[in-house]
Amino acid sequence: MSVKIEKLSDGINENLFAFVKYNEIEAQRGGYSNYSYWKSTFKVFSQNKAAILFLIIMVVLLIFTVIQPYLPNQKSPTEISIDPQTNMQLRNHPPDKEFIFGTNSIGQDLWARIWSGTRTSLFIGLLVGLWEAILGIIIGALWGYVRQLDRIITEIYNVLDNIPTTIILILLTYIMRPSIGTMIFAMCMTGWLSMARFVRNQIVIIRDREYNLASRCLGTPTGRIITRNLLPYLVSVIMLRLALAIPAAIGSEVFLTYIGLGLPVSIPSLGNLINEGRAVMMVKQLRYQLIFPAIVLSLITISFYIIGNVFADAADPRNHV
Repeated sequence: MSVKIEKLSDGINENLFAFVKYNEIEAQRGGYSNYSYWKSTFKVFSQNKAAILFLIIMVVLLIFTVIQPYLPNQKSPTEISIDPQTNMQLRNHPPDKEFIFGTNSIGQDLWARIWSGTRTSLFIGLLVGLWEAILGIIIGALWGYVRQLDRIITEIYNVLDNIPTTIILILLTYIMRPSIGTMIFAMCMTGWLSMARFVRNQIVIIRDREYNLASRCLGTPTGRIITRNLLPYLVSVIMLRLALAIPAAIGSEVFLTYIGLGLPVSIPSLGNLINEGRAVMMVKQLRYQLIFPAIVLSLITISFYIIGNVFADAADPRNHV
């Protein structure tokens, strides 16, 4: 073996190599990697063309919903248009150049009402979705990691979860004065339950792994273990649940308004518009009053669903290169 090594060393061209001087600082420097979690996540996400398309649609929809009232020649969503020839309400006027989406049964501009209703529904959905995520993650993480709280929170969860959510929503919206605040409060009361239960189950799976036991033995605070050791592993699934919570909240608003316990008619929302369109959907000439708000609602829910699923897959480190 030594003879072979000597023969190989004789054939090496020394001009191809140069001695490196010892550098104490360089010797102490650890290995370097240019890997970035979020950079890799967005790189994988950007490779999905369908997700990028729906993200663009969602961004354009949000921007237009915000700036629509400030555009020229925009009517008020509560203004009743009058026919100049008859001096009566311009009821059920079909779509044309002046009324892009037509008018409803009392002469209000559907174009203005749909965008005003979209603002209302998105506002409710975003607030409820964020509240569900924040409260659900905090309670779920404590529920799953702190063993002393497991029995207490489990009993609270069982009591609230065994009451049908629909009944709670109906009772709260019936007792309290119908308004946006009432709607948000009613949905926030029980919306966090599913998120908390989901996070708790995920925490229980990974809480007793070796690195968590080592951190606990070293005296690491509970809050630091949860935020540094546990929650980063759940980013992908939490983002998916958050993305689905927003259209779910919008769907709850539509449902409550559909059964007559949602927002008053004076406050435009997608639920109100769909409920109004449902009443005239059997008349062929008036189906546009249901089709237009249904298209906007479908775009919102489908966009959030696809973006959430793709981002959850992209946030999984196993899909990173």
